[in-house]
Amino acid sequence: MEERSLRVYQEKTFFSKLTQTITKLLTPTKIGINGMLISIKRNNAIKYYEAYINSENTNDQLKQENANKKFEDVYALYLESIDKYILDSIYKKVKNDTASEFEKNALAQYYSIVHLKETEYIEYKYKKQMYLLNIDYETVENSNKAQLIEKYKNLYIKQMEGLYKGLLKHYSIKLADNLTHGAKDEVYNKIFSTLEGYIENILPLKMKQDPDNATYQNILEEYQNFEKFTVGKLDQNDNIEKNMVLLALSRKLFTHSLPLIVAEQCYEKLLQDTRSLIVDTKIARKQEKAYSLLLTLIEEYHVKLLSTKIYWDKASNREEYKTFWKEYQEVSKCKDTNYIEYIKQKQILFLKNEIKVLRKDANKNYKIIQFYRNKLVELGAMKALKNNYQSVGKYIKIKVKV
Repeated sequence: MEERSLRVYQEKTFFSKLTQTITKLLTPTKIGINGMLISIKRNNAIKYYEAYINSENTNDQLKQENANKKFEDVYALYLESIDKYILDSIYKKVKNDTASEFEKNALAQYYSIVHLKETEYIEYKYKKQMYLLNIDYETVENSNKAQLIEKYKNLYIKQMEGLYKGLLKHYSIKLADNLTHGAKDEVYNKIFSTLEGYIENILPLKMKQDPDNATYQNILEEYQNFEKFTVGKLDQNDNIEKNMVLLALSRKLFTHSLPLIVAEQCYEKLLQDTRSLIVDTKIARKQEKAYSLLLTLIEEYHVKLLSTKIYWDKASNREEYKTFWKEYQEVSKCKDTNYIEYIKQKQILFLKNEIKVLRKDANKNYKIIQFYRNKLVELGAMKALKNNYQSVGKYIKIKVKV
């Protein structure tokens, strides 16, 4: 309708000026209509979500299924209305060069998610829903309507938690595929990024919503430890430590969405990254910082994760771990009586175990093995051997005919 009126009134008359004025007013009006439609469909989604939650308290299976289906239907319509708003509003602003930096970035992010549709449909499905919900969550938060905000938060938290868990399950399954080294690293990064997004954006809302929850009480210290990584610029060492904290939190929050076998692979990835950081770092201070992180990682991996492992692929690996665990418990006995000796013996145990593991591919790991040996010499657990020798005898020149 807008385009037709521009074609009909070409002369600079009152009508053409009026048409130009209407053109300027029509787009904002259309955005206002979209906003109203979103609001109606949002209210429907909240209404049917509450009915669905209430139905879970009944023993009527049919009633629960009907309530769930109705909610899913209105929820889909609600997300479609937000999607339409993006296309009708932000796209036109970017096209007319009237968009703010925030709106430009929002559209760029939108298209980066849509781009996944052809190659990673499941990831696209989860990420697009998360994106649309986040956009409207900001709208609701800025509405200053306390009752609406409270009701919408319940829907938002429930849906976002399900989407984050779905993404983690998807990435966990992908790790089982026959991926290249680079593709596997990309999946690891996506797992850490998803964990970070949940713990930074959703967990605080859940903790505020249910402050007496025993799970949240148990992770409070680890959560506070994570918070220090949310400010300032992080170096490689900091990023590895942050991911270590994320994994520790995940063991209490995502035991089903991020199975132990996947968490184990993530820890092994962080251990390898830390070993590489140690041998690649030329500055002594940074190398010692990375070494300190490595010791913490080893303890987290062996004590907090492997000690809870029930099923082992190989019986020999289980027996090796039993030996390590017995030695670790023996070392821990002197923790209260002689803490310095405890720290020393723990380091020796960790380093010897690391060398045993890395010897399976000695050529690849020779640099870090040498670093460990030097540390064991410093700790008095190994003697230094001079790396030179003298040959006894005479040199014999041999003429070779070509």
